[in-house]
Amino acid sequence: MYKTILVPHAGTKAGDESLRHAIYLAGSSGKIILLHVVEEIQRPPTFALSSSEQRKILNSIRSANESLRQDMEKVIQEKVEMCRKSKVPFESFVVIGSPADEILKIVKNKKVDIIVMAKRRKLKGVKKLLGMGSVSRKIAENVSCPVLLIDIEKP
Repeated sequence: MYKTILVPHAGTKAGDESLRHAIYLAGSSGKIILLHVVEEIQRPPTFALSSSEQRKILNSIRSANESLRQDMEKVIQEKVEMCRKSKVPFESFVVIGSPADEILKIVKNKKVDIIVMAKRRKLKGVKKLLGMGSVSRKIAENVSCPVLLIDIEKP
């Protein structure tokens, strides 16, 4: 079966459902890696500002990113309890960065066997035809392991 299962979790109900699927897949011999990526607040253009103003803005952004990370750390701890109750071994990470890039790093560094993740909410227009959000699409196109996409919304 699957030894290392990555669950990128956005703190949503769909993420919870993905985690339940991963716990089932892990059975008695698998391990879950629970990951939340805080999307980094982008740096605004600062070319017209003095260096002290630039530093102040950058420090504010760093502080806001870290505050978001700490808040999500608390949310993910609730999800960790699901793993503890099921007695499935796990690791959990809350990082700041690009969701797709951070997921791909974990896949590479932790030798992930399968990714179980929620797919994007209902989309309209051309995106609906494509069926996946940009993160799930990038993941599916750039990994060699299976990707199980969970959709909890009814059409």
